[in-house]
Amino acid sequence: MATLHVRNIPDELYAQIQSFAAERNRSLSAEVVELLQNALEHEKIRRKQEKLLADIRRRRLAYKPKQRGFDSVRMLREDRDR
Repeated sequence: MATLHVRNIPDELYAQIQSFAAERNRSLSAEVVELLQNALEHEKIRRKQEKLLADIRRRRLAYKPKQRGFDSVRMLREDRDR
């Protein structure tokens, strides 16, 4: 297994991670690994959603409805204007 060293962690963040680890009866290292795994899973989901939304936007902008023989909105407007 690889080893990761992280420097310059803010004291408040370090204390929060220690608190989470104590609540779950884990070591600090185990808690950090768990937090990193969860963060990566959320990032994968976010990227997938971002891609899907981009595809939807692209399709929506590319869609041009066919003109039919009549325009119901125009017909209603003409009828109301009489």
